[in-house]
Amino acid sequence: MPIEFAHSARSTVGLEWEVAIVDRATGELASIGDRVLDVLHARSEGGQHPWITAEMLTNTVELVSGVHDRVADAVADLQGQLDEVRAVVDELGDYELICSGSHPFSQWYDQHLTDKPRYHKLVERTRWWGRNMMIWGVHVHVGIEERDKALPILDGLLTYLPHLQALSASSPFWAGVDTGYASNRALMFQQLPTAGLPYHQPDWAAYERYVDDLVRTGVIEDYSEVRWDIRPSPKWGTIEVRVCDGVSTAEDLAAIGALVQCLVEWMSARLDDGEALTVLQPWYTRENKWRAARYGLAAEVITDAEGTERLVSDDLRDLIVTLEPVAERLDCVHELRLVGDLLDRGGSSQRQLQVAAANDGDLTAVVAHLARELRGDAAAASAG
Repeated sequence: MPIEFAHSARSTVGLEWEVAIVDRATGELASIGDRVLDVLHARSEGGQHPWITAEMLTNTVELVSGVHDRVADAVADLQGQLDEVRAVVDELGDYELICSGSHPFSQWYDQHLTDKPRYHKLVERTRWWGRNMMIWGVHVHVGIEERDKALPILDGLLTYLPHLQALSASSPFWAGVDTGYASNRALMFQQLPTAGLPYHQPDWAAYERYVDDLVRTGVIEDYSEVRWDIRPSPKWGTIEVRVCDGVSTAEDLAAIGALVQCLVEWMSARLDDGEALTVLQPWYTRENKWRAARYGLAAEVITDAEGTERLVSDDLRDLIVTLEPVAERLDCVHELRLVGDLLDRGGSSQRQLQVAAANDGDLTAVVAHLARELRGDAAAASAG
């Protein structure tokens, strides 16, 4: 099964941001995404908004940026879309917007599926696990100018998967329970067929054979249903990083976008120079994913094939320094340095737990905190 890899300008970037709608009074998820989209489509030329789309559940809308050279421009693009969605949500009543890897307390059985065949098929096949997918994430696409670079860069990025997962971890609560995990989303999502860590593919032909195997046996209909944490995206000519939990501030979004863009460009340049990228044994990669999900920014991760272990936050600080020359070329030094700011103030999972503790375990306070962060009211958010 030949799979064409579209032309894409090197290290261009696109971002996707999944945003949930909640009832302002109760904090519960609100299934009005279809109504929001109807209004947005009606106000758009041609009757279809070009960038804001539906997701699996009707409590969610997805914001999709255009293709940009600079992370700052991709983030600004999404902030403009967020303003559009917020204007409609405000018109419809007492609703708010939040973004995190999970909702602190809403239940899966109260949520409604978007009426599309692909979602009904997914849930019919996966049943309880599929219906439990109350998850939100951030996806980062980075352009790869040569198809044969895509899989080597994917393998190299797996070394930094725990860094990205820990940095974005924002799902410590699930259906009203403190899970003890910084990213419960990471472990929930991998229950779906074809989701989770990618299989090593030595070349593009091997990847095509993998997809062909799954299509012939009815596992998927096409390559877009391969939902790996990091995957090639042939339609766009990109590497797509999907491991990150949803984030509730534009600053965190910019930090993650810049880190991914810089990592891909750094690895691409090293391949140009004939260097071998650091690739971990798959059992180390799997262990790193679990550690980052469990402990977030307090995780100690395995950094090389020899089994060296290091606190992920320390490794991230050194990585900022390593990547700064790349960031200068990509004009995202400010955004890359926001990684350090995120480390200084604590990740979203830590902030949510602090708010819950300060409010005697009241998870509606956590929802209100997430809403304030997404509105950009940092002072109020930090106060809980």
